[in-house]
Amino acid sequence: MDAMAAQRDEFLKAHAPDASGTTVPTKAKFKILTSLQTHWEGLSVFLEHPEVPMDNNNGERPIRNPVTGKKNFYGSGSLWSSQLAAIMFSIFQTIALNGLNCNHWLRSYLTVCAENHGKAPDDLSIFLPWEMTEERRAKLSKPPDTS
Repeated sequence: MDAMAAQRDEFLKAHAPDASGTTVPTKAKFKILTSLQTHWEGLSVFLEHPEVPMDNNNGERPIRNPVTGKKNFYGSGSLWSSQLAAIMFSIFQTIALNGLNCNHWLRSYLTVCAENHGKAPDDLSIFLPWEMTEERRAKLSKPPDTS
């Protein structure tokens, strides 16, 4: 048994109930200890692989605004508006991950909708980053206007 496994077992023995069940922890404590025992290798992987971060902050940071905002946005108390917000956040994140400027992309899309009498265009391929021409991608990638 390696040193890490020994430390885990020592910790669990000190905090888990014994075989007779006389030192039963609270329900919450028992749940935490069970999770520790089940997921110990994943929780301690950064010890042997320093390139792995100890936390998931880099993964959670990009979704912080939608998660905190959903409680504050007017009207998101209804199911339809929450679904709309989720769809819009997904679209904007996809646009951003593909290096496009969300403002330019949205303005372009809404302009086409307005020209189509308030309806979405039949062909959406010009708005999908993976189907755009390089010329269109370059146009929609430029920084926002500051004028």
